[in-house]
Amino acid sequence: PEAARAALAGLRAYERAPRRERPPAKPEIARVGGAALRDHGGDGLPAVLVPSLINPPRILDLYEEASLTLAIARMGRRAILLDWGTADERSALSVAGHVEELLLPLLRSIGEPAAVIGYCLGGTMAIAAANITPVEQVVTIAAPWHFANYPEQSRSALKDMWRHSQGAANTLHSLPMEVLQAAFWSLDPERTVRKFADFSRLDPDSPDSRRFVELEEWANEGEALPHPAAKELIEDLFGRDLPGSGTWQVGGRIVTDAISVPALHLISEHDRIAPAATAA
Repeated sequence: PEAARAALAGLRAYERAPRRERPPAKPEIARVGGAALRDHGGDGLPAVLVPSLINPPRILDLYEEASLTLAIARMGRRAILLDWGTADERSALSVAGHVEELLLPLLRSIGEPAAVIGYCLGGTMAIAAANITPVEQVVTIAAPWHFANYPEQSRSALKDMWRHSQGAANTLHSLPMEVLQAAFWSLDPERTVRKFADFSRLDPDSPDSRRFVELEEWANEGEALPHPAAKELIEDLFGRDLPGSGTWQVGGRIVTDAISVPALHLISEHDRIAPAATAA
């Protein structure tokens, strides 16, 4: 009961918390279909940041004190953030299709090999792209590749979720982000409750409170996952571990994590969505 009261107090505090006005989108430097590369400043060699397909790309430029794009620009690189655009503009694309038809042409549009920094599923896709087109180096952040190394309970829960939601996904031609969010919550329900209980104890004007609100707003937003992408992600990546088993085809060729350029894979010991054992 005490934990429930604290969590509900945290929810009320989250509802009342002020929201920051979103800054305008950065300028486009290239567009393919509904996806665009956006210039986030800096000079020097290009670094392209590839977000996941599941939540908005702004996690990589959340606000000034928590912005990977800004940090990269200050390091003497040109920071370029990929914006996947709306789901209805890529409704026919699988995960591999996003790499073939959007990511690869956008990388080639830069005119020189770029460093590619992929977050979550964006990291998986960045590795695939590095198999096919010249890149300078690859960095992944919380990106799975060996999907067979997920706990069996997590893979089974995702499979059950897909079975129950497939009819609606077929009708909508996409899997709503809210369905995926519920799947993420199910990986650690206690943590989901606990984070709001902890938030109830924060000073509303503190940096920690601001960060919580920004992150939670981001985590509850996002485009739906196009049906072909949802199907491939759940059935072929999670279900059959095509990347980890060396049988995933992108652009008509097998892609592996044994890429020929320098690679750095950043992981967390306590990440339930991308456990350390799943990394490339």
